[in-house]
Amino acid sequence: MPVWTLKSITKQYGYPAILVLCLFPFIRLVWLGFTNALTANPIEFITRSTGTWAIVFLCCTLAVSPLRKLSNFNHLLSYRRPLGLTCFAYALLHFLTWLVLDHQLDFSEIIPDFYKRTYITIGLVAFILLIPLAVTSTNTMQKKLGRNWKKLHQLIYLIAILAPLHYWIHKAAKNNLFTVKIYVGIIGVLLAYRLFYWGKRNLELRNTQKTII
Repeated sequence: MPVWTLKSITKQYGYPAILVLCLFPFIRLVWLGFTNALTANPIEFITRSTGTWAIVFLCCTLAVSPLRKLSNFNHLLSYRRPLGLTCFAYALLHFLTWLVLDHQLDFSEIIPDFYKRTYITIGLVAFILLIPLAVTSTNTMQKKLGRNWKKLHQLIYLIAILAPLHYWIHKAAKNNLFTVKIYVGIIGVLLAYRLFYWGKRNLELRNTQKTII
């Protein structure tokens, strides 16, 4: 009989579970739409829901590398692409809901919004930065870009700052920062871990060079 371990379970069932997790919020939204359960303000509900899930999957994407390093489960890296693309998909739905359903493509309202509401401008910049990451997420693009692929995908760290900032400014106007602080805390920890790991690796590299000399 095979011995079930956390590593073997995540290796066998983790990827399908990730795909189910990625699709669940969208399926839920569709179901709520068909059952007329999108609350009294469906546009606001869809906007809020898609935006929330975009930042949730951003957190999940950022968590992959630290979890892989801490667990030595290298197969976890295969989860990063579907999680990242799902983050982009919900960000796209979030943006389209605001653009099409909320403002009905009325640019006489849309353009002034960018000047009046800083959080909208910040959110748009974060979304635009996500586009090249989604477009270049394939193995083919990774090979074509070579070393530049890794440099390009470091934009995720800027997005990780802009996305919660967009959320923070929006919620600050309503004096409702509890949920935002949770996401800021999670992203802060994930970014801090990367800085720590980067500093540790550089220190080890310098010590190695000194030993060789």
